[in-house]
Amino acid sequence: MNLFEKIFNHQIMSRLEDSGTFMATSHERAWLKTMLAHPAAADAFTADTLDKLRSALETDPVMDTSDHLIEKAQTTEKHVYHPLLRPLRRYIMNKTGIRMTYEIKRGRVNTDHSGVPYKLEYSMVKREWYLLWYNNRHHAFMSTRVKKIHALDPESIEPLTADRILHKIEKTIEARKSEVVIEIIPIYNAELSRILYAFSSFEKKVEYDAENDTYRVAVSLLKDEMEYLLSKLRFLGKRVRVVEGDYLKRRMLEASTKALERYGVARDGE
Repeated sequence: MNLFEKIFNHQIMSRLEDSGTFMATSHERAWLKTMLAHPAAADAFTADTLDKLRSALETDPVMDTSDHLIEKAQTTEKHVYHPLLRPLRRYIMNKTGIRMTYEIKRGRVNTDHSGVPYKLEYSMVKREWYLLWYNNRHHAFMSTRVKKIHALDPESIEPLTADRILHKIEKTIEARKSEVVIEIIPIYNAELSRILYAFSSFEKKVEYDAENDTYRVAVSLLKDEMEYLLSKLRFLGKRVRVVEGDYLKRRMLEASTKALERYGVARDGE
């Protein structure tokens, strides 16, 4: 792949992503058609959406899993889907207020707290869904595990009030965010797609320095997402380098030092 192709492909993918267009391979379409045959699909989608997906995939083949998947001893199954995800998405889209009962630390339960839902987030580390919302009683921006919600009902709210609260939440989140800049080592530019995929769950901006043939990825994230980003950096290893972000630099140095000491290699000057 030459330099022009790398830049062009990245630009194409970025523009498609911005326009809400999703590209799927034939393997992905076959996988989706196979998954839609699972009984859980009826809970994950509305009947109308399910019919549209099945109609769009009607001419695609079903994935043959007989030669590729072997079932081994199972561990405790942790379901990604939760029945409250669909109504919560609807409330968020329509800017509807909510009244809910939810569990907090030590098993305590908060009953009938009203608020405004802002966003659903999936934690890749803890493998569960979180609801980001504004609690009217405490006048605070909160994050609650969806599985800890015991009861949920819609509640009417004035559109102007909802807009004011959502704007306040956005300002709070922006104030808590920090930016980390990661540089891709030029000799690994051929792996650009794979490297960017590792950062796909983060809010990011990619810049290319043609003079030095170097890509830089500016990742914007909250403090509690740092450990997950750290795991991605360790996975990518020598392909990337943190150029801005003191916390990540320190953690990467600590990990590297411990690895060298484990194999009997002392740091310079020691």
